[in-house]
Amino acid sequence: MAALSPLAPARFPDLAPIAGVRLAAFACGIRYTGRDDLMLAELAPDSAVAGVFTRSLTAGAPVVWCRDCLAGGTVRGIVVNSGNSNTFTGRAGKEVVEAIAATAAQLLGCNPKQVFISSTGVIGEPPPADKIIGALPQIVPLLSADGWEAAARAILTTDTFPKGATATATIAGMRVRINGFCKGSGMIAPDMATMLAYVFTDAALPANVLQSLLAEANERSFNCVTVDGDTSTSDTVLLCATQQVRHAAIASPGDPRLDDFRRALAGLTTDLATQLARDGEGAEKFVTIEVTGAQSDPAARRIGLSIGNSPLVKTALAAGDANWGRIVMAVGKAGEKADRDRLSIAVGGTQIAAEGGPVPGYDEGPVSEHMKGREIRIAVDIGIGQGRATVWTCDLTHGYVDINGSYRS
Repeated sequence: MAALSPLAPARFPDLAPIAGVRLAAFACGIRYTGRDDLMLAELAPDSAVAGVFTRSLTAGAPVVWCRDCLAGGTVRGIVVNSGNSNTFTGRAGKEVVEAIAATAAQLLGCNPKQVFISSTGVIGEPPPADKIIGALPQIVPLLSADGWEAAARAILTTDTFPKGATATATIAGMRVRINGFCKGSGMIAPDMATMLAYVFTDAALPANVLQSLLAEANERSFNCVTVDGDTSTSDTVLLCATQQVRHAAIASPGDPRLDDFRRALAGLTTDLATQLARDGEGAEKFVTIEVTGAQSDPAARRIGLSIGNSPLVKTALAAGDANWGRIVMAVGKAGEKADRDRLSIAVGGTQIAAEGGPVPGYDEGPVSEHMKGREIRIAVDIGIGQGRATVWTCDLTHGYVDINGSYRS
């Protein structure tokens, strides 16, 4: 694993057990040596599942499999490997997925379509089916209710730290828990969600309700983070509910008794999403971009992503250069309605530009000082509507080139 990001949290959070969930990690030797590269999660019978997946037209075989499995609405197992994405691998890739699912299903005592599979790593290399399938009987005895951090570490690729989050909520007066972990460092740009993420709850919620809640939370969290503007072929986010807390039945995502759970889920996915930006390949700075006054919320998000994806903006951030003209450029190229003479920009709380030009008496000193720090905040008001969005990104350093220039070596 690469040197720890300077933006990394102090430690992996304490994730308490969730009834109906056991996890384990194992070292198969797919690509890495001296570390786990396979994760298995086992869920209680009748656990419900929701998912969102990459919209990439070159999605990998595991994504295609999961999309098909999602129609069943139930999950008993999740198998994830790192080191090989099983993407652009033809018929062999499909056969590997089917074989992994069949083997895991036999070990867990379920239908293969209840086994969800994800892979992450190099594209275009045949997956080592024998290593993964051979490891499954060995990983099952290791399953534990406390295996959260080990599972989170096993799915990492160029990440420098494992990413986890936890939350609690009440549904109809009953306390439920939510735990989640994800991976992602490069090839991060939202087009559904841009990485692998797995979220688990002991709530008794049906698949249709979970799907609505996940889509809503995803749109405001994972779909608002970007590192490099490139969308992965393997993006997967799964939300699983083990049905272990016996709260009152919930049949509709609009039920007001879900308000606290909705809040907690959104907070958890936002926590995970911002950890992705903090671990961007080569990142030295974490950047929050707040866009207000846009024509609509989606328009605000697209403007924010235009800023966050701009190499010129990101390199200026890396250098601590208060070149706000690059932000103006990124707003203008977003393809959303904007009016130059109503646009205002602030960095670190200091207003730089308004009404089509620099603020009279603007002093670059405080902005330059702010941009030397690890946490950068950019605020842009478009001035034409009520749309708003927050986007998270990082700077673009030479470290990104070093990591990706040698990724396969």
